[in-house]
Amino acid sequence: MKGAPRTLHIRCGDDIRDKLVDAGVEGDYLSLADPAWLGPPPASNAWIAGRAALIAERTGLPRQKIRADLGDAYWRLARAPADYQRIVLWFEHDLYDQAALARVLAGFALRKKLPRLELIAIDRFRGIKRFVGLGQLSPGQLASLWPRRKPVGRRQIALGAKAWAALRAATPEPLEALCKSDLRALPFLKAALQRQLQELPWTGDGLSLTERNALAALARGARSVAEVYADAQTKRDPQPFMGDLFFWSVLRDLLEASRPPIAVSAATRRAAWHKRILRLTPVGKALLAGRLDWQTTGPLERWVGGIAVARGVSAWRWNPRTARSAQRQG
Repeated sequence: MKGAPRTLHIRCGDDIRDKLVDAGVEGDYLSLADPAWLGPPPASNAWIAGRAALIAERTGLPRQKIRADLGDAYWRLARAPADYQRIVLWFEHDLYDQAALARVLAGFALRKKLPRLELIAIDRFRGIKRFVGLGQLSPGQLASLWPRRKPVGRRQIALGAKAWAALRAATPEPLEALCKSDLRALPFLKAALQRQLQELPWTGDGLSLTERNALAALARGARSVAEVYADAQTKRDPQPFMGDLFFWSVLRDLLEASRPPIAVSAATRRAAWHKRILRLTPVGKALLAGRLDWQTTGPLERWVGGIAVARGVSAWRWNPRTARSAQRQG
């Protein structure tokens, strides 16, 4: 449109890039595909190589390409306030998007002068029974969201910076404190941060919500990884946020544990990862029955944002009854 401000659309992936073009929504596009919920977090500003190595290890994607893409994306993000008159943020309600939104807003927090910032954020769309993301929408449906964009001011930016700091913290206390505060400026943030906390080991069985959902998907018998992913994420997770490659990395950690709760059938060990057939082991059945605590079996170390989940250190657990975390020794 002639005379329209020079616009940049920012999203945590490429899923709507071409659709915006088809919809006639003008502007450049920036995909910041850095999963901000994934730990361990960066220790300093010089961390792109480390993030690329982490994402490559978790997804199996080429590290050099990830590093090049991240470097370009963060350079463009840093330049965006000077290069554009308007920046439009496209993020849905789930943990992946809300963590990425916090990361983007935190990057603007120290800037004295900003272009016009606008946000399009939804958790549902009329006519879609199970809304999980903007990528589901057609070009026409995306275009219908354009008039619903809302201005982003210093209040939202400051809140995003607080959320980004809490996601990187070494304990869940900053996340919980933030969840108790007024988060109306970013209305989907609270549920997303609580979903992050649910990735801590739970009281009782020591499993994260994702791990438990994966085991529950196998309760009735052997299934392929693709089927387990569809069941665990689409049917069981109250707020699905994890792509298939990250979900496979969770399964891989379970398979490589000293006492694995799942096993791959011998006939499919050489198959593509999504075609491998999984089944529960006696350990997995005991976990689902509540007879075993996963954290006592020597699982691999993992991270929930900045929180290390490892043996031999003070551990944090998520209590589903109180909807709060608590520290547990051992």
